[in-house]
Amino acid sequence: MHTTSWFLFFPGEKLCSAEDCVLGTGVYLRHGYIHSSLAGYVVRKSEGKELPMISVVRGTELQLLPDVGAIVTCKVTSINPRFAKVHILKVGSTSLKDHFKGTIRKEDVRATEKDKVEIYKSFRPGDIVLAKVMSIGNVESSYLLTTAENELGVVVAHSESGAVMVPISWSEMQCPLTYAKELRKVARVQAKHLEA
Repeated sequence: MHTTSWFLFFPGEKLCSAEDCVLGTGVYLRHGYIHSSLAGYVVRKSEGKELPMISVVRGTELQLLPDVGAIVTCKVTSINPRFAKVHILKVGSTSLKDHFKGTIRKEDVRATEKDKVEIYKSFRPGDIVLAKVMSIGNVESSYLLTTAENELGVVVAHSESGAVMVPISWSEMQCPLTYAKELRKVARVQAKHLEA
């Protein structure tokens, strides 16, 4: 659950006691209190019984960010034998203002037979993939993602002829024009991830 304060806070302003919240971005800890490190708005995010995370974001940055456990939609930008690089386009059904970088490692593609996974048989540049965030990145590094669930993997892929391919199994997609088959880690798409 996210709550946003629409009051503007300035650098150095005391936000709350360190016993009440966990530090997020745009804040720092000093003498047992959490202070704003930049001018912006306070965002409190709480999940379950854990302490809420408090962050300060600039008005231009006020957007949903990929978080651990979130389902994200991403586009594969490049692949190599060890991992696939992606740009995160959406968190859930919310489009992001900025593109965040993500990485799907070879061992995070499938839950079983991890040692037999080959990235080029799972993803290709241009594929649209549903993935889950495993760990949060920062400006220098990327988010670590996984597709090791049946509902995660490639949801849209184009064949060499440019047609949108149709999934025919959990590991293959077929071009409706040429009937050529290509290997992919295919997602079993849930209705909640489809847009009308």
